[in-house]
Amino acid sequence: MDIDSLRKIGKELFSEIGEIRLKPFASASIGKGAGGDHTYPIDKQAEDIIIGALENLHEPLDIISEEAGTSRIMTGGKRVLIDPIDGSKNAINGVPFYCSSIAVADGDTVGSISAAYIINLLSGDEFWAERGGGAFFNGEKISTQQEDLLYLVAYEAQSPARDIPRIMNLLAGARRTRCLGATALDLAYLAYGAISVFVSPSPSRSFDFAGGWLMVAEAGGIFTDVEGNSIADLALGLDRSVPLLASGNKAMHERALKLLHG
Repeated sequence: MDIDSLRKIGKELFSEIGEIRLKPFASASIGKGAGGDHTYPIDKQAEDIIIGALENLHEPLDIISEEAGTSRIMTGGKRVLIDPIDGSKNAINGVPFYCSSIAVADGDTVGSISAAYIINLLSGDEFWAERGGGAFFNGEKISTQQEDLLYLVAYEAQSPARDIPRIMNLLAGARRTRCLGATALDLAYLAYGAISVFVSPSPSRSFDFAGGWLMVAEAGGIFTDVEGNSIADLALGLDRSVPLLASGNKAMHERALKLLHG
């Protein structure tokens, strides 16, 4: 499996889902996925497209997906982490900010992630990264923000009453803040240089951030937990495991940590 394979999956996703991207999707839950969140028809449709395309590669793969959980194509092989629709609530309400995210790992930890692909399902814009090969936006190499200024801090608040007070000092230190509702796409735009810092104070699951982790690292950014600890040794799986902090550069990351804990 390579980036070309992931991009083919992205083209199919955009063809099937992107053509109705400007309308709200069906909002009735059809159950709960393996990750614990409600599953909507758009989640299932995207997951079916991705897993079907992976099966057609005829390669041994271990799959971890938000909706279906864990599955296996043949035995052995690489691990594939899928968030079929990141930003499901945006999608079903007609808010134009959601994506699909796929990450490929050689082992069972975050540090073993070797390839990542994120597609904005509104615009068709593609972000991808390969370990040691850099990060790209529609084929153009990208890099994170280099200035030590908190131009824009993006955040995820799973429980606003609990999460926002935890990060209020960081938000107050920024020129602008945004809560956009799709972690993978937040991280892709941080890698692109549009977002200075991203913070998610409640634990996230590895398929939520796996693609973004490699994207940020390959674009020159810093990605840790909210205490500043590396997450490279974190196990890949379905459980909520770690709160996230990602920044465009080291100096900005240290400033964010100081605001969070100072």
